[in-house]
Amino acid sequence: MRSVRFATATLAAAALSLPLVAGVATADPAAGRHPAPHSHAKFDRLREAAPDGFYVGTAVAGGGHHLEQDYPDPFTSDKKYRKILARQFSSVSPENQMKWEFLHPERDRYDFAAADAIVEFAERHDQVVRGHTLLWHSQNPQWLEQGDFSDEELRAILREHITTVVGRYAGRIQQWDVANEIFDDQGRLRTQDNIWIRELGPGIVADAFRWAHEADPKAKLFFNDYGVESVNAKSGAYYALTQDLLQQGVPVHGFSVQAHLSTRYGFPGDLETNLKRFDALGLETAVTELDVRMDLPAGGVPTAAQQKQQADYYQRALSACLAVEDCNSFTIWGFTDKYSWVPVFFEGEGSATVMTHDFRRKPAFHALRHTLKAAARNH
Repeated sequence: MRSVRFATATLAAAALSLPLVAGVATADPAAGRHPAPHSHAKFDRLREAAPDGFYVGTAVAGGGHHLEQDYPDPFTSDKKYRKILARQFSSVSPENQMKWEFLHPERDRYDFAAADAIVEFAERHDQVVRGHTLLWHSQNPQWLEQGDFSDEELRAILREHITTVVGRYAGRIQQWDVANEIFDDQGRLRTQDNIWIRELGPGIVADAFRWAHEADPKAKLFFNDYGVESVNAKSGAYYALTQDLLQQGVPVHGFSVQAHLSTRYGFPGDLETNLKRFDALGLETAVTELDVRMDLPAGGVPTAAQQKQQADYYQRALSACLAVEDCNSFTIWGFTDKYSWVPVFFEGEGSATVMTHDFRRKPAFHALRHTLKAAARNH
């Protein structure tokens, strides 16, 4: 599919040279069919626009910062949210519900209720699931971070967690973020703030992949990180580590870029080049957590120019993925500003997703849909 996808990326880039906001009004449903505002008819969905075998996903809001907000759990309480989640996307990623602090709150107790509900929802709606995440330095429970464990005990805890969690969902999760954010921005291993690497050494990363593969031989196992969209020190560290692990026969199957972008900074123009070098190693690649935040004007409503720039970033990220032969999974980190993590963590920034608080579609949504449809036609 490499040549087809390259042509698709070129066509999509050319389309974006036209006024995008005007282009939104000329969406291209099948002849004689015109979508109503906010339509979720089959021909007007992202998942239906995508080429065969290409998964378009979103994070499933819940846990994390949502617990501190003045609304109930989005996934379980918001029917409109769930309806759009089911209709628009072919892949889902638990935003927080599979992280250690939610899934394993006590040493001898797991809480699978929220994660089970997401997996069952996905199965009902013919969606795949990305598991997130097994080894990370953040959002770990206090019993783990503050426990007085020997190296042997800590190693056994990690192996038992991975075996239990991955094994529970064996055959039901397409991809796992096995090791998440293990390097800092300078490309150095997190030997201080990552409990696993600090206490057990770098070799524990390879063990995590081995244990996950033993628990579910069919799942694709990924490295995942932010700030690795470009060819830089951090992505280079992953490239070198991956080469080493592959030579050892460690079951590493993929490399994914989170792509939390901001219009404060230029788009990572070498994203495609970066993904292709991992593709050349025989890995699958993915975009896993895309959003594009911006500095909001007074009143909180982005300008048309800001929305156009945001749509350009979304479209270019998608085109970069489509141009890489085995980049088959493209996930946005939430689809509505109503539940976005961005305003909570980035003061003054927001409007980072493809829909407004009341689920109105932004130019970014249409840019994604048009690009997917172009890829499907060429495919």
